[in-house]
Amino acid sequence: MQENYVITIGRQFGSGGHQIGRRLAERLGISFYDKELIRIASEQSGLKEEFFEQVDEKKRFSLFGGLLGSRGIASEEYNANFYLNNESLFRIQAEVIREIAGKESALFVGRCADYILQNHPRAFHIFVCADLAERIRRVAERHSLTAGKAEELIAKTDKQRAAYYNYFTSKNWGAVASYHLCINSSFLGIEETVELIRQLTGKKFAL
Repeated sequence: MQENYVITIGRQFGSGGHQIGRRLAERLGISFYDKELIRIASEQSGLKEEFFEQVDEKKRFSLFGGLLGSRGIASEEYNANFYLNNESLFRIQAEVIREIAGKESALFVGRCADYILQNHPRAFHIFVCADLAERIRRVAERHSLTAGKAEELIAKTDKQRAAYYNYFTSKNWGAVASYHLCINSSFLGIEETVELIRQLTGKKFAL
């Protein structure tokens, strides 16, 4: 049986990274995980999805203390003595990622997956960026925003993703040393970028 492999994709907001990841997973015939991880973590831990959503990479969250500031949340559904701070929720989600990666070939978007799976023997870590003008156009069309509002949303979302990543990994989001491949999707376009990464994945894992 062929050994499992994993692909992780970090991405700038509006770069098409999610779209690239989904299409790449489809072409490779492997599982795709993004927001699905929140549902799985909720099911396995017995905690409500809203708890994980509050510590999602796209949300603002307190870097100190729990979901309600310094008090945190004690969940009777999970354990009356369990303190739901950011680190606890991150560890639960990280364990879900490692468990999936140990069972099947899969592609993970965001959520510090490159850091969580840094010791996986067959991993391909990717970061997708894009030209700002194209990111603005894509975000404006997707969310029906003016160019100015789209640029503001891009700056805000990238800042939140960087804060999430830097806090939980003690590394710098988007730093080239953290990835095997950093690629600008504006250079080749979405479809050709997917195809290039597919070819590189085939070579890396001898598919």
